[in-house]
Amino acid sequence: MSGGRIGIDIGGTKIEGLFLDGAGREMERRRLATPTAYEPTIALVATLVRELEARHGAATVGVGLPGTIVPATGLVRNANREWLNGMPFRRDVEETLNREVRCANDGYCCAASEARDGAGAGARMVFAAVIGTGCGAGLAIEGHPWAGPSGVCGEWGHNALPWPEPDEYPGPWCMCGKRGCIESWIAGPGLVDDHRRQTGQAIPGPEIVRRCAGGDDQAARTLRRWESRLARSLATVVNLLDPDVVVIGGGLSNLDSMYARLPAAVAGHVFGGECATRFRRAAHGDASGVRGAAFLW
Repeated sequence: MSGGRIGIDIGGTKIEGLFLDGAGREMERRRLATPTAYEPTIALVATLVRELEARHGAATVGVGLPGTIVPATGLVRNANREWLNGMPFRRDVEETLNREVRCANDGYCCAASEARDGAGAGARMVFAAVIGTGCGAGLAIEGHPWAGPSGVCGEWGHNALPWPEPDEYPGPWCMCGKRGCIESWIAGPGLVDDHRRQTGQAIPGPEIVRRCAGGDDQAARTLRRWESRLARSLATVVNLLDPDVVVIGGGLSNLDSMYARLPAAVAGHVFGGECATRFRRAAHGDASGVRGAAFLW
């Protein structure tokens, strides 16, 4: 190996590939639409790796997944891209590329990346919430991601929305088969669905944000509801773990307005009413997960 590292991040709407040189400098990053079936995803991951290596040299390969690989079986579970579930993803990528590949949950990758040299650098405990098409998370302790024996550490999005308002119960159906999960409320599709239910307008998330910035009251109310649900959900993390830093990644981390309001909103639901946890946007933006995947080696 040349000392280069390739990271691949499989998201709900895009697959991102990143090449880092031996000093950790970004040489190239590419984003392509995520296929909607298993075999094309394997093929696209292999294509990204080969094209990056053709331009920059041989490298290790790490992949961030929107799910978990079960150690006992090698099969994917709990992925919000359901066609990944039950499939031997790592084995198939390794056979296609004819080399060892390392894989981890995308939330773990984000937490490790931000704890290494991002918004959580120097902190003992970093909780990273990845809010985009899905709603995952990861925990890094002393700079190292913590998976747990069941491989479900960070499945924050599949707990029930805490302190629900009367009109939030029992909540929408989630891809996991339960109702009222955090993911079904605060992931990108949940934001869109909430706005549609309240206004009858079926518009994408970026348009809701744009309208709010332009003074649209309905869009502003949608985002305030979203912020309330996010704050309540993060308060349960603080009550349980009391992390030094909560890093927010994924596409919805780019909502600038929430960072000023979030600390007080979370503290209002924390036991005792005080919260010293710092809330920060991912320093590496919504590409933090792909960097963490590259650093799995």
